[in-house]
Amino acid sequence: MGKQPIRVGFIGLNPDSKWAATAHIPALRLLEGDFEIVGVANRTLKSAQRTARELDLRLAFASPEELISSPDIDLVVVTVKVPHHLELVSAALKAGKHVYCEWPLGKGLDEARELAAMARETASVAVIGTQGRLAAGVEALKALIADGYVGKVLSSSIIASGGNWAGQASAEIYYLSDSANGASMQSIALGHTLVAVQHVLGGFSALDATFGRHFDSVKIIETAEVLPKDVPDQVMVQGHMTSGAAISIHYRAGASRGTNFLWEINGTEGDIQVTGDMGYPQIVELSISGGRLDDRALAPLAPRRRRAVGEGLSPAAEAVAEIYKCIATDIRTGSRTAPNFDDGLALHELIARIEDSAAAKNERMG
Repeated sequence: MGKQPIRVGFIGLNPDSKWAATAHIPALRLLEGDFEIVGVANRTLKSAQRTARELDLRLAFASPEELISSPDIDLVVVTVKVPHHLELVSAALKAGKHVYCEWPLGKGLDEARELAAMARETASVAVIGTQGRLAAGVEALKALIADGYVGKVLSSSIIASGGNWAGQASAEIYYLSDSANGASMQSIALGHTLVAVQHVLGGFSALDATFGRHFDSVKIIETAEVLPKDVPDQVMVQGHMTSGAAISIHYRAGASRGTNFLWEINGTEGDIQVTGDMGYPQIVELSISGGRLDDRALAPLAPRRRRAVGEGLSPAAEAVAEIYKCIATDIRTGSRTAPNFDDGLALHELIARIEDSAAAKNERMG
């Protein structure tokens, strides 16, 4: 008899071009031998029923609590806004379910510590959605650096656009503008990129950060209402990696007419340049160019891939599929290959270091 599929229930799944529908669902359907998408719980039963109908799911639950307690669900996937993560993830863990929670793990370091500690006390596989280390372009870049393409890494620089956090927003994503919700540019856009940076170049040693805010309010696109904003729209981090390499990262809000993602790595024997359409290397197609030794200019590189691309999958869905592959292995064998809550806690701790550095600087200047 073949292995039974892992039964998945989503909290927060909408068929109208939302992240869960465009990344998670295609990824899971590629892995139908390992997973079965069973059902969904949204804010209302009507919403869950609509999603279940349009995505051909067996069950629509009246509430997240009903989904979590259902014997038909093995893995609870939490894809709602960050302020709800603590309540829903802790309930799933207490119910003995496996959990996949989107990043950030919690609204801040305290919630991340609480959830990571809770996960350690259970037998559940508790996974955080930091797929940057599994994205094909990031893995290709890591292989180039590990193979010595640039020699000893001397420095690395990133300039990127966050897409949000500027002077206007839709009503749905306005919550990103309130620091109390833990969904700032430094936690989401920069946070995902920090995963990729550390996967490729190793950890940080010393760092220094500066935040800026040009917009103290946000205009809501649908209504023209002007609401307060208290999160940065300019985030700058510089310092050194544990290898000694210098690093500089600048994230700015919105989108640029010029560069939206540029990552350069410079070494004793060569240089690499990575570009993308937006500042999210874990979900966009990355173009990699390089030059070394006697090369006079950069040229496109076709780095080897360690895996085949899922047919028709976007880069985002492909990276998420890699996390699900790890989850299947971890649930069935007891291994821990997927990014877990302790990995998420370490990232929260790094972001807290960055925020503390920027806050200290603002206090001195104020």
